[in-house]
Amino acid sequence: MTLVLTLTVIVGLLVLGTPLIVSMGAGVAVFSLLDGSWVLHYPQQVADGMGSFVLLAMPLFIFAGMVMNAGGIADRVFAFARSLTGPLPGGLAQVNVSTSLFFGGMVGTSVADLSATGSTIIPQMRRNGYPAAYGAAVTASSSGIGPLMPPSSPMILYAAATGTSLSTLFLAGIVPGLALTAALMTVVAVQAKRNGWGERTPLRFGDVLRTLRSAVLAFGVPVLVVLGLVLGLFTPTESSAFAAVYAVAVSALAYRTLDWRRLYRCLVDAAVLTGEVMLIVGVSVALGAVLASAGLPAALTEFAVSVVPGDAQLGYLVVLVAVAAVAGMLFDPLIPVIMPVLLPTILAVGIDPVHFGVVIVLTVVIGQVTPPVAMSLVVAAKLAKVDAWHVFRANVPFLVATVVVLALVMVFPELVTWMPGAVGE
Repeated sequence: MTLVLTLTVIVGLLVLGTPLIVSMGAGVAVFSLLDGSWVLHYPQQVADGMGSFVLLAMPLFIFAGMVMNAGGIADRVFAFARSLTGPLPGGLAQVNVSTSLFFGGMVGTSVADLSATGSTIIPQMRRNGYPAAYGAAVTASSSGIGPLMPPSSPMILYAAATGTSLSTLFLAGIVPGLALTAALMTVVAVQAKRNGWGERTPLRFGDVLRTLRSAVLAFGVPVLVVLGLVLGLFTPTESSAFAAVYAVAVSALAYRTLDWRRLYRCLVDAAVLTGEVMLIVGVSVALGAVLASAGLPAALTEFAVSVVPGDAQLGYLVVLVAVAAVAGMLFDPLIPVIMPVLLPTILAVGIDPVHFGVVIVLTVVIGQVTPPVAMSLVVAAKLAKVDAWHVFRANVPFLVATVVVLALVMVFPELVTWMPGAVGE
């Protein structure tokens, strides 16, 4: 009964529009009062949750992404993507997806990718005959590529929650990220041919080389992170420091687009966003302790074992992903909230934590475009100045493609494990 009341309080406050941090904190407080727990136990859990060493990478990667947004690097990446993918069916819609692949890997978060590219490309798509809701849908779904490519904030949160190697997670997400890109570009091509949307610009190698020279320094952050991890030059936490310094140097010295005022704004915005995320991480650890004390992880394990026939790893994976998908429709960010509940079950049934890490990140991507929260859809709809429900309807084909990629990753773990294995991680 105590657990039911705790979950009712959390979900009820979320439905009423209460911020996630307040809703989870209220749930922890209600459980503590009803259970008679030691009053200082859960505040200590909050502090411990924010003290994970791997979380040191997050504020620096967030700051690097902020600097790239402020430095106008997205415009250079957009120009290169247009010269390369503009000839494909769908024109600007293909550019939208490919820009998210190139730029999302630098920023590592969906909303940051949306903010950087959406305000530029959505108006251009409207001027070239694409419906506004469709332009917003392409932007919202393609922004989900970023969390799969290093540096990825969701993977940092997952590593902190599970103790999984962050460098292995970064490498494990590359192939699924490329697969998601290919799936979304295929949907764009089919819809463009069917509806006659968009112009196709001819491929000019001169334009490709010119825009590549202009944008080549912009690709330094993901290259720096991946090569550094592959060659063993530094840890993921150390790579975040290199990424921050590199972003400032490129924006301020090479491109000369970052002044002191913008740098100060980046520092402030990065500190605020980091504070918000860290508080949610800390409170989610306390909430996980509450749910563990109430026996929810053990009950979930028993449920999975009773539902899945025999010792079928895929069956366990389907059950856990279904639980996470439902939670992802309500919680954003999902990983620090759900992993304290799912981790004991993952370990109990023998699921590879690295494989599940990529699966849960894809589940997060799906949750960001699925109501009622649907953060990416809401942001894209605001940028396009259209109703979010219209964007959701236009996004259905892209949502189906993302679910297909998730299913492939679940059925074929080699898509996740090949890259880390190839470099000896």
